[in-house]
Amino acid sequence: MSGIDTQGGPSADDGAPLEMTDLTAAKVDIVPPEIVANDLGQYFRAWWARVRGGDAGILPVIFALVAVTVVFTIVSPNHVFLSAKNLVNLFDQSAVFIVLAIAEGFVLLLGEIDLSTGYVAAIGGIVAGLAVQSSPDLPWWVALIAGVLATAAIGAIQGTIITRLRMPAFIVTLAGYLFWFGVMIVILGTAGQVGITSNVISGQAALYGIVYSYIPPLASWVGLAVIVVAIGGSMWLRDAGRRKKGLVAPPIGLTLGKIALIAVAGGAVVAISNVNRGNFLPVIGVPWVVPLVLAMVGIFTLLLERTQFGRHMYAVGGNPEAARRAGVNVPLVRTMAFVLASGTSGLAGIIYLSQLGGLNTNINGGQLVLYAVAAAVIGGTSLSGGRGRAVHGLLGGLVIGAIYNGLFLMGLPIQWQLMITGLVLLAAVSVDSLSRRSSGSMAKP
Repeated sequence: MSGIDTQGGPSADDGAPLEMTDLTAAKVDIVPPEIVANDLGQYFRAWWARVRGGDAGILPVIFALVAVTVVFTIVSPNHVFLSAKNLVNLFDQSAVFIVLAIAEGFVLLLGEIDLSTGYVAAIGGIVAGLAVQSSPDLPWWVALIAGVLATAAIGAIQGTIITRLRMPAFIVTLAGYLFWFGVMIVILGTAGQVGITSNVISGQAALYGIVYSYIPPLASWVGLAVIVVAIGGSMWLRDAGRRKKGLVAPPIGLTLGKIALIAVAGGAVVAISNVNRGNFLPVIGVPWVVPLVLAMVGIFTLLLERTQFGRHMYAVGGNPEAARRAGVNVPLVRTMAFVLASGTSGLAGIIYLSQLGGLNTNINGGQLVLYAVAAAVIGGTSLSGGRGRAVHGLLGGLVIGAIYNGLFLMGLPIQWQLMITGLVLLAAVSVDSLSRRSSGSMAKP
């Protein structure tokens, strides 16, 4: 029987270090690399052992994103796909997909599904839009909160029905899909639409500006520096504190690498956004929707990975009966997952409202929910529950957005977008299925 030494690496019973090449034989390849690595080299060898054991992590979606980028760069007219103007448009277009994927990820994490996401999102956007349209003096943030709270209440209703009456989430949310579609039509009434394109009414201008207003270049660089220092400092102090207490912590090189990756990725986004994209008037700066979406990814990452509630969600998704016996309030966790999913969908609907300048009864909520599930699964969230992160929604949403954007540049109709997205989704589910099958075979004695 092998153990773990005080430095966080594996050791044999006689005290001799366990060779990293023996990880598979020792069945520790399923252990997070941070636990079995003392340096960066050992970390990557342990990580590769996990990949070979069936846990590919985010590699598939990274490969998919690179492949989509290369293909559309080659085939798009004048290779415009990688132009600064188009990349910023891609960020804007992907925002709704990303937030919807994060929303759907909460219920997928429990092995459930929410089919009402699309029309719940529409209700969130409509509530916020009607609020600033009917009350000119209403602050935009009050309208935003109203939209999120309204949709969170929908999640509470559906989650309560599912958990207390023990009804299948598929049936309850399918009923919600139809019901909330009807409610959306009733809310819009005879006008059939709500718009927020007024430049005079401050609330409308602010909501519209989520996508179409920009952070000045200097402020964006200063903001990036503050974010990198804050996140990097937090990561460094947390890992250093764990090392000081003799607890498991990632290698120093890995911590520095993560901080450098955040700085480089953020710098690339800011640099691209600060290129003038206007044809007649200058259009410069990072769209406000970018930091909004990234803030959501950060907040939900902390919620899922740094709180007791997050650990309970993973436990319930992995084995609800074991979680119940361990003292987890399973009905509460399941209900809150639907509350979070619907509330986050409401925010996605508000972003969609900003992106379109308004919403009407022609919105295709069915297509939105399919994109939400597709983006979450393509990003790496498992349909079987127990595995998923907020960053998976970010990556999956970028893939969906890149497909949408690239096919639009080529002038291809919507049916091609749907077919290609379907094929990418099928590939992602196949990878997930094969990974679980491989992991299961590795676990057999």
